[in-house]
Amino acid sequence: MADPEIELPMTSSQASVLAAGNNETISDQTHSYPTFENTGCEKYQEKTDNEDSEDLGFGEIAYHYLTFQTELPNPTTISASSNDQEPPPTPPRLVNYTSPFEWSNTRKNVIIWVSCIITALTAFTAGSYSPGVGQMTGEWHVSSVAVLVGITMFTTGFAIAPMVLAPFSEIQGRRPVFIASGILFVICQLCTGLTRSYAGMLVVRFFAGVGGSTFSTMVGGVVSDTYHTEDRNTPMALFSGAALFGTGWGPLVCGYIAQNTTWRWIFYMQTITCGAMVALITVIFKETRGSVLLSRKAKALNRWYEAREAAGYYGFDMPDPDSPGSKISQRIRWKVKADEERSSLSKMIGISLYRPFHLLLTEPVVFWFSLWVSFSWAVLYLTLAAIPLVFQNNHEFNLQQANSVFAAMCVGSVFATFLSIYQEKIAKAHGKLASTPEGRLYFACIESAFMPAGLFMFGWTAFPDIHWIVPTIAIGIATIGIFAIYLSVFNYLADTYHRYASSALAAQSFCRNMLGGVFPLITTQMYSRLTYGGASSLLGGIGTLLTLVPWILVFYGPKIRARSKFASEIME
Repeated sequence: MADPEIELPMTSSQASVLAAGNNETISDQTHSYPTFENTGCEKYQEKTDNEDSEDLGFGEIAYHYLTFQTELPNPTTISASSNDQEPPPTPPRLVNYTSPFEWSNTRKNVIIWVSCIITALTAFTAGSYSPGVGQMTGEWHVSSVAVLVGITMFTTGFAIAPMVLAPFSEIQGRRPVFIASGILFVICQLCTGLTRSYAGMLVVRFFAGVGGSTFSTMVGGVVSDTYHTEDRNTPMALFSGAALFGTGWGPLVCGYIAQNTTWRWIFYMQTITCGAMVALITVIFKETRGSVLLSRKAKALNRWYEAREAAGYYGFDMPDPDSPGSKISQRIRWKVKADEERSSLSKMIGISLYRPFHLLLTEPVVFWFSLWVSFSWAVLYLTLAAIPLVFQNNHEFNLQQANSVFAAMCVGSVFATFLSIYQEKIAKAHGKLASTPEGRLYFACIESAFMPAGLFMFGWTAFPDIHWIVPTIAIGIATIGIFAIYLSVFNYLADTYHRYASSALAAQSFCRNMLGGVFPLITTQMYSRLTYGGASSLLGGIGTLLTLVPWILVFYGPKIRARSKFASEIME
């Protein structure tokens, strides 16, 4: 059985190496398929159900494998053999089944920008919850820590759901999963605003995380569906920036809502905006999963072939395997290798649940990168509780003023996004960017240090006698570091594990969201007991130690990859 992984595309050079080394297969999107040579095609012979056509001498149906590179044969007959014979049916419109790698830049840009916007709205949901905590504690008579569990429930759904939903997107495609989870997400947003109990809030927040997880974790899959490895940095930078921007944008906007009206309007507003985006996705989002498009293409062609035969038109000109350069007429049908090799859904879900943790515990690169990015994400979520705490207590800000400080996170994420895009372009232009996975880490080695630097700065400037703009700038600096860590982890794991990239990324995603959901629960106690400077220094010290991770891989990455049975599969 084929490995039910959502694979990331190889570089064009890797594909050519594989094709040159194996004349039977070529790399196509996420699977390898037989290539069609001029002298013949690999096929399966199966007995046709139409026995009458065989008795008339039209022969058996020959089954061939279809790829995006397959040159479709011409019909043997295109004219009616008698005056009363109807004309042949019109061929299907195959432009709808073009490989996503071959889409126009405009079409790709539309897909990526829509994906990034909905990713920002999903992150908005995670961050928007905290401004309403004060009102919820009064309404339900529970502690603020208990109310903040709503963030933990959201991130828990966010962490678990993709491991089950990913196999569905491999079989059914990205678009149906996006639409279904989007509808669930909107319904849960509405229910969050309507709920009258604390327990109901926690349940609904969990399912909101399940629905929203698709628009964050699977956007990386959309990027891999449409861009080759060497072209993936810009769309991935936009995606990463959208996730961080949305996290800061949520409390920034909802602080004003919570200050001036009920907390329920935080979620009513999101119901409206997310509902509009799901409607937009339904209209303009096109399927990006290559193997799904190929299967649909094969079915469309087979339906056309059946319609032609029903009208009395038999055969297509295929290469004769016994006589190179000549053609023979065959009744043909297309198959897709991915459909035949795909495991059962239950097995795919089992592997999707098992392999990420197997890689996490057996692969040092996955473990340390997961720890690194999880800590940085925990720091990001910690700010949801830390910023209101610091600025309301030390600078006497009201709720909306304190949450306005999250604008620094938005500015930092936008700056980091453009910095990432243009620094790689400059490096490529000067030939300084290595073609190895370690080349993705050069900038991260320096820029990841902004996270602990921002933490130290925030902790030791969060005092009443220091102007509030100083710790605000520190938040923006830390955001730049978090962005660099997130983007480099995704790119390095994708480049290193290729076939197993989805499992490696699922491992870091699970750890990142689980740890991120825990930190808001301990923020108040940690800052109260250790003081603002002490708590931030502790976090900054841990962050400083973890910045050694990319440096170690820059120098020893090739040796580490060579010892890995998962990473070494794609090494020459």
